[in-house]
Amino acid sequence: MGSIIRIAELGLTAFELGWVQSVRVTEDTCAKIKTAAEEQKVAISVHAPYFINLNAEEEEWPKSRKRLMDAAFYGNLAGATDIIFHPGSYFGKPPDQVLPIAISRLRECVEELRANKNPVTHRPETMGKSAMLGSLRDTLEMSAAIPGIKPCIDFAHLHARNGDGSINSFVEWVDLLNGYANFIGNDSLLSLHIHLSGIEYSEKGERKHLPLKKSDLRLNELFQALHEANCQGRILCESPLLEEDALYMKELWESL
Repeated sequence: MGSIIRIAELGLTAFELGWVQSVRVTEDTCAKIKTAAEEQKVAISVHAPYFINLNAEEEEWPKSRKRLMDAAFYGNLAGATDIIFHPGSYFGKPPDQVLPIAISRLRECVEELRANKNPVTHRPETMGKSAMLGSLRDTLEMSAAIPGIKPCIDFAHLHARNGDGSINSFVEWVDLLNGYANFIGNDSLLSLHIHLSGIEYSEKGERKHLPLKKSDLRLNELFQALHEANCQGRILCESPLLEEDALYMKELWESL
């Protein structure tokens, strides 16, 4: 709860609960988180455990499923509207073989949540390595196929994914946002959920997150593209300098 109060003190309005190792939280704690967020007017999302794979082997899938569903159950109790998760790995298979499996499993999860009156939005995150399930196209395909699924766009991951320094200019960002809107509707640009940081990468993709000012990410051009497309939603800072870079992004965005 202290983190939520601190967020509000800084003039920030969104916070992501990092349940990335496991979901170990009580219903009572969730109620306190929800109350604090409502009092401070801070929007809450959850980052589900890293160990989720929509393409897991049949015997392993129940474990991934439980992690995903626990994040949604307790996240909803904590007042979270969005559950972010890493979709998994291709395991060397082409995306068109993996996506039907991922979509089928994810659809079943969402149907169970809705049957239990749980309204959270699951958001598969765009990933920073080409070997990982989680290209922008992957997340858009999932979103188009299943009501209640929307991408979490990590722009740094998309910049790193190809390993060649691409996806890092105003023109490329505009093209990406146009493709996003064309695929799942113009209204989707009004509820974006964005992860953002600097990033170090090699030809194989992401290596590690960096402070924004120590990376080659052209943040000004990205924000200009978002602004001109009239985008709305949340930007969650994933920089090693959380507070400093979150405030830097807020200042830059407001200058537009």
